[in-house]
Amino acid sequence: MAYRVMIQMPITDGIKSVFDARDDVEYDRFTELSEENILQHIANYDAAILGIAPFTRRIIEKADKLKIVARHGVGYDAVDVPALTDHGVPLAVAGTANSVTVAEHSLFFMMALAKQAVRYDRETRAGNWNIRFEQPAFDLAGRTVLILGFGRIGRRLVKRCVAMEMEVLVHDPYVIQDAIATAGATPVDDWRAKLGEIDFLSVNCPKNEETTGMVATAELEAMGKEAFVVNTARGGIIDEAALDDALERHLIAGAGIDPFVVEPAVPENPLFRHDNILVSPHSAGVTVESMFRMGANSAQNVVDCFDGKLDPANVINSEVL
Repeated sequence: MAYRVMIQMPITDGIKSVFDARDDVEYDRFTELSEENILQHIANYDAAILGIAPFTRRIIEKADKLKIVARHGVGYDAVDVPALTDHGVPLAVAGTANSVTVAEHSLFFMMALAKQAVRYDRETRAGNWNIRFEQPAFDLAGRTVLILGFGRIGRRLVKRCVAMEMEVLVHDPYVIQDAIATAGATPVDDWRAKLGEIDFLSVNCPKNEETTGMVATAELEAMGKEAFVVNTARGGIIDEAALDDALERHLIAGAGIDPFVVEPAVPENPLFRHDNILVSPHSAGVTVESMFRMGANSAQNVVDCFDGKLDPANVINSEVL
């Protein structure tokens, strides 16, 4: 008898590389991801690989056969983890599969903002070569970045910023502070006290009750007019209304934003009216390489659970193991 897996995102080559090597796994892609539709089918599945659609307590309570939920990625704010724990179901994430990818995107935002990439492209096409003097670019070397989060992504971003000869500050109270120093960065306890001294603020922490809205009006007002904020984590960690207001009042120099509170972001999003903001479609973790790795890792978590050898390091609610 085969295990059945519900897949709530495109079936990638990475997923196929694991599942197609097994003769005891069947899988189906679901494109209608409303709670009501999932409720009608979840009882038939032994596992689910999730994209970003909500996985609610109602769904979990109907999932009589469910042995594991695997995220095709590392964020899990759309998953009711306490409900999974109540039912003894592990939630596994894709480890470091997209850590390098997101770290690169954070650095890409910083470089593109520093080098006036979008503005220079537009003005060059219009024949305005004087733009290079009117709004000069600047070097990242010698600039100061404050990174919020020293997890899988933050650690890799620190390494890249150090390589760019930046002054790197890191706030993460949940890691050993010596590890931050060993990586070539300076650990900071009161990160808000440093906001007036930085050129970039990079958000690389999970979204939870503590971090939702942690960068809001007070924080943006404390940053200098030449400073930029970058978010490649989750929408809502930076308060979008506060960011819109800060850009409108020229309190900061600009921003690079990948995730949004409402996704897909609607064209009417007020942030889109600013020409000093660089945006992407929650794609910081999406490249050819990372999609393969995330698919393979999430599928491997599923089959490892079936085989009784799931790696606890990949499990968020490891107390269920």
